[in-house]
Amino acid sequence: MSLKQELKAEAHRLGFQLAGITPPGPPLHFSVFENWLRAGRHGEMSYLATEQSRQRRADPRNILPDCRSILVVGIRYAAPNLSKEDNYQSIVGQIAAYAWGNDYHQVLPMRLRALASFVENKVGKAVPNRVYSDTGSILERDMGQRAGLGWIGKNTCLISPGLGSYFLLAEVLLGIEMEPDQAFTADFCGTCTRCLEACPTGCILPDRTLDASRCISYLTIELKGSIPPVLRKGIGAWIFGCDVCQQVCPWNLRFATPHGDADFEPNTGNPHPDLLQELNLSALSFNSKFKNSPVKRAKRRGYLRNVIVALVNAVNKDVNHQNQIVRALSQVLFQEAEPLVRSHAAWALGEMGGEAAHRDLRRAAKLETDESTLAEILTAIECYNIIQT
Repeated sequence: MSLKQELKAEAHRLGFQLAGITPPGPPLHFSVFENWLRAGRHGEMSYLATEQSRQRRADPRNILPDCRSILVVGIRYAAPNLSKEDNYQSIVGQIAAYAWGNDYHQVLPMRLRALASFVENKVGKAVPNRVYSDTGSILERDMGQRAGLGWIGKNTCLISPGLGSYFLLAEVLLGIEMEPDQAFTADFCGTCTRCLEACPTGCILPDRTLDASRCISYLTIELKGSIPPVLRKGIGAWIFGCDVCQQVCPWNLRFATPHGDADFEPNTGNPHPDLLQELNLSALSFNSKFKNSPVKRAKRRGYLRNVIVALVNAVNKDVNHQNQIVRALSQVLFQEAEPLVRSHAAWALGEMGGEAAHRDLRRAAKLETDESTLAEILTAIECYNIIQT
């Protein structure tokens, strides 16, 4: 058995369903990435456009000069239940399936370093290496396609035949030459456009890239400030990430499974949390609940911002829910320390409507000292007045 075969077998033993080898070199899709940056599709993720970031993505040997081969692996996580709608007794939010369990940034590097050590033990000497799990300046989906794992779909996800796209990619750059796998050249998306049609905010572009500034995952994770009002309704009940374009993909409808690697099984309780309960998370309780979860990346203020938007979008418009939610939002408006959270609570009260919400907004307008929050309050009051006239 060759070193390549042994390495791929070890990757499978460590839980990676996919494993392939590609040589280093300029990515096939680098020009697409450059055009995407020039078009400003990266939103506020300015770190993507730095000279160092661009140079490293242009050629992985700018990261590891001794790189001779790259092992690209994929590990499955549980797909959302696509077969039925759950009947919840409370108003719940949605978290992207990859974030239901442990943070892959913490889980995967250990396994990747084990693969690098495996190579060194086999060849009997130190081998230059770098490991990445969505943590470095590389175009990993391009690498995955070149390593034969699948094709880049119209929703920008790497899709693997027989597996779908509910998997995480990771890489080991190695200073040793191995026979590369054949690149995946087929495109099995065909004429299907389900993902483009299903995207709630219309962020998927015809050239298999995203307008990140409209993507729900970007809005709920990467964006640190206020969510643009025009996009808030499109977020629906998503409070961290989004799976819509994967949920409608025929390859996932056929091949996705409700279970993945044990490390990514739900570990924070219900992956569809009660939104009213989430509003009560203190800084301490947020950090404790999401200590080992990717959700901590949104930080408490971003998470509560998302929860408030989802709460308005997900609520059933009956009187009991309205009264309960208005009371909860008013409490946030008057007691929350973070202006970002208060400003979204003001918008939400305006969306809920009713005399109680309007009364609290008028009172808050006299007390609020943050300019952006005050602007949201005054906008909500103005909208209410227009509706009443």
